[in-house]
Parts: sequence; structure tokens; C-alpha cells
Amino acid sequence: MSAEISKRIAEFLDSCVAEDELGQPYFGNPDYETLPFPPANFVPIKDVEPSIRTAFVDGGNQEMISAPNFSVQMNRVYFNIFKGRERILPNFLPRKVEFYSATTANYRDDGIFYDTSVFPLKPEFEDFVPDQVLSFNSLDRTVTLGNQRADIQHVASVARRFAEWKFAEHVIEKELEKGDMIVHDGSLQTSLTNEYKYLARAVEAAMDRGVIFAGISKTSTLFTTTGLSLLGAVQKLAEDYAVKGPWCLPIAKVANVLHNAFIYVVKLHESARYVFRYEIYGEQARRMSEEDFCTVTSALASNSKDISFPGYPYGLIDADNFARVSGDEIDAYRVPLMSEISKRGKWKKISRHICSGDAHGLLDVLKG
Repeated sequence: MSAEISKRIAEFLDSCVAEDELGQPYFGNPDYETLPFPPANFVPIKDVEPSIRTAFVDGGNQEMISAPNFSVQMNRVYFNIFKGRERILPNFLPRKVEFYSATTANYRDDGIFYDTSVFPLKPEFEDFVPDQVLSFNSLDRTVTLGNQRADIQHVASVARRFAEWKFAEHVIEKELEKGDMIVHDGSLQTSLTNEYKYLARAVEAAMDRGVIFAGISKTSTLFTTTGLSLLGAVQKLAEDYAVKGPWCLPIAKVANVLHNAFIYVVKLHESARYVFRYEIYGEQARRMSEEDFCTVTSALASNSKDISFPGYPYGLIDADNFARVSGDEIDAYRVPLMSEISKRGKWKKISRHICSGDAHGLLDVLKG
């Protein structure tokens, strides 16, 4: 990019991103009751010794082989428990659960459906994986992009997402006690067909045991009524009023079937460059006393002091690291699968479908 073009783009962005009017939180949905931005709403997060344990849950998946009509993926979900910065070893559950998923395209009822079957790597993982068969109409609006048929690779990743909610349910029931908190990597909003039933069971377990159910999102696409990014506007507001961190700002209340939560923006370390969207399950947030709220936010802040990423819970860094499925791992899993297909004399049958979708990958190889 030339210096002249860079200059013009920089000037254009500077003129378009006006911060004179921060506006108010905007969700574009009447179910969301937004809260105003006055500085008095910033709640300081106290730096106290945590009295509760916090579990963090995350998942990862990676494709092994695929074609337009099938996708085989490796999936992993992982959890940990911390009390502040102290790691607590689990008593009953495996820290990670792994399973394969095989999604195939099938024609029935005058349409194409994507059906996913799951295969736990170990028999003891059976209880922690989603239902054995997950099915989506390929034109289901919860998985399509625009008006195009859903991409089978995207639908194949649904099994991992559902597994996160199901694993969270077991973590709550087996490892946590009243007053503890479980933090999901991401929002508490569900968007996929049948996803809510997995979240609902996890939330029910949390309510029964008195465990706070929460989520933290690494990214946010929320806006204000003036078109600014919501998190950026909150940071600007905090700077303008010299609000010292760590702090928490209530943003909105929402109560519908797919998203029942109280939404906050949090800064979890005084020197943090990032702020995050933090959610607590709505009914729990509405009942929470000021003291209880202080307890859970202080527990998060206490876990967010790692030098590698100050202001982000180390439990989620750890969970992301151990849940992630790397490319090197996939190679180790892919070879035995392809070998088994070849031994059965079915490689020609399978590979002709793979070749119908991987020309782009070949071009990448040719480019070096």
C-alpha cells in the first residue's frame, strides 16, 4: 500500500469515527433493556482475596477430512478450576473430553439435511458428548450465511459448541458448590436450532446448586446509538471521567428464551488495554446482592493478573490452550483414518468427493 493511499484511508477513518457523541448501548431488539451511561454507574472491582472457586470451560475443533457432502472433525472440550490464581485439581471429572464427529449430507423430505454422529475417543467420555445424532436442514436460517445453503464444515462445528454446554452441566454437578462460579468462553446467547436445550440443562444445574453461571466474550460486535463500537465507547467514557480500574459497568438486561442475561462491560486489571463483555445468567443477576456481585467480580479480577495478558482471566487462557486442536495433532489423527479407508478399498470412492472441493487448497500449495 502506497504512503498516499495509507494517508487517505487514515484521514477517512479519522473523519468517520467521531467520538463527540458516544451515544447509548444499542441492540436493535426490544427484548434488551439498555442501561444509561452516567459515570456513577461504574462499579469498582475490589482487590480482595477470593472466597469462591471459578471454573472455566472452552472447546476447540479442527477438520480432518472433508468434501461438500461430508466433514470429519476432531473435537475437544476442557475445563479448569481456580481460586484466584491458585489452580484447583478436579475431584471427579476428566479435565478434557475428546470425540470425533462425522457430518454427512443426506437427501430427505425434499431437501438436503446435514446429520452429525459423534464418536467419543474413550468409553468414559460417552456421557459428556452431545446426542449421538445432530440434524440440521441445510437451509436452517440459524446456520446459513445469507440466503445460501449452510456450509457443511460450519454445521460440523456445532457438535463442539453443544458439547461445551453439556460439559459445563457436568462440571457444575460434580465439581462445584454453592457460591462458586462457572465461566463459559463466550456469550450466554444461543443462536442455533436446539442449542438452547443444552444451555437450559446447564443453567438448571447451576440454579439447583447455587452456582453462578457466567460468560466472557473475547470479541464484541455491539454498537452504540451513534455507530461506535460499544466497548470502545465505554473505554472512552472511563478515560474521560478518570475511572480507575478494575471496574464493571452494567449495560443491559435481556430476558428471552434464547438469551437470558445481565450484560456488563468489565475491565479486570488496572493496566489492561482491553475491556470485555461479561454476562451473568439473568435470574441470578437479578437476585444477586451487592456483596455477592462484589465476590464474583473480585474472583475474576484476582484471576486476571497474569503478565501474559493482564485483564483477561488466566483460566480462559489456560482453557483455550488445552482445548485448542492444533494442525500437528490433526495430521496424527488424519493418517490412521485415511489408512483405514484405504485398507477397506474405499479411498477412490471417498477421494473423488474430496477432490470436488479442494482445488483452492491445491492452489495454495502451488503458491508455496
